[in-house]
Amino acid sequence: MHTDDEPTRFLDGEATARLYRVRFDDAARQRSAAVWAVLGRHFFQRYVPAGATVVDIGAGYCDFINHIRAGRRIAVDLNPETRRFAAAGVEVLQSDIRTLAGLPPASVEVAFASNVLEHLSTKADLMATLGAIRTVLRPGGRLLVMGPNIRFAPGEYWDFLDHHLPLSDRSVREALETAGFHVREVRPRFLPLTRLSRLPQHPALVWLYLKCPPAQRLLGRQFFIMATS
Repeated sequence: MHTDDEPTRFLDGEATARLYRVRFDDAARQRSAAVWAVLGRHFFQRYVPAGATVVDIGAGYCDFINHIRAGRRIAVDLNPETRRFAAAGVEVLQSDIRTLAGLPPASVEVAFASNVLEHLSTKADLMATLGAIRTVLRPGGRLLVMGPNIRFAPGEYWDFLDHHLPLSDRSVREALETAGFHVREVRPRFLPLTRLSRLPQHPALVWLYLKCPPAQRLLGRQFFIMATS
């Protein structure tokens, strides 16, 4: 993802692949894909206009981009294994997310960045990444951001080797507005910190979780923000 289950961005591609072979087995990836099929269909799809070009920033195992309907789907990640997990029809671009080299300016309607910003090494890298995303978005394009919220998981946030930046819904909102985005929606508590261990796994239960704000307020420790360029 996405969530704290996603490939790191501060290591090079080969190191990323090694880290995530240690962290996730095939069964975990299959469970993740099943959860994302529900998340994509019953939550994220509403933000994607018909026929849109969508880019998944730090796509990892392509859980988001594989389960979104769009005119064109692009997965960006430095991990060389990302191509292996991309579904048919998903283009894979091996590029640094701080520059998004290879994506033309104003070529994308929707950008998605889940559990990736906290992996950047510095706040300067964060602002460079947001600037690159804004460049590739068309005017009025949407950026969907999700990540662990350090306000609600101050200890567990650091249990992952690849977390560098301490981020919350508030600090990410401030960064987005500083980068020139217009924040339209903020959910401080959305998904659990690590979806594979706490979010119900059966598709029907995942759907019920998405329809139940009290459950999100109780279990949610990841933020979701939607902003426009």
